[in-house]
Amino acid sequence: MITGFGWVSELIEIAGGDNVFPDLTTKAAARDRIVRRKAVAAAAPDLILASWCGKRVVPQRIASRPGWEAIPAVRARRIVEIKSPLILQPGPAARTDGLDAVRAAIALAGVQNSYRPCGNSA
Repeated sequence: MITGFGWVSELIEIAGGDNVFPDLTTKAAARDRIVRRKAVAAAAPDLILASWCGKRVVPQRIASRPGWEAIPAVRARRIVEIKSPLILQPGPAARTDGLDAVRAAIALAGVQNSYRPCGNSA
């Protein structure tokens, strides 16, 4: 799993959430943003935003990872796909449609500013 780029974290914050791995968003290389399953479980996100370039996100596959049954987002079935063209590259689409998708996911999850999304990986 790879956590989101800096602009993904910014979108999450603008939308009213907090990225649970903010220290990794400044890393340019994907290999420097790899997150282990145990780290996600320990972060206990209330919402998981997932995006795979060229692949469909399957929330059930994410939820079935060992040790993830205790994660609040998994327990509440708050694993939301954000289509990769909307969020995985900076620019107008991320600032408009991508931000709208993140806002909608946070709104669907519940009350803004109290949810801690785990930004984008599957």
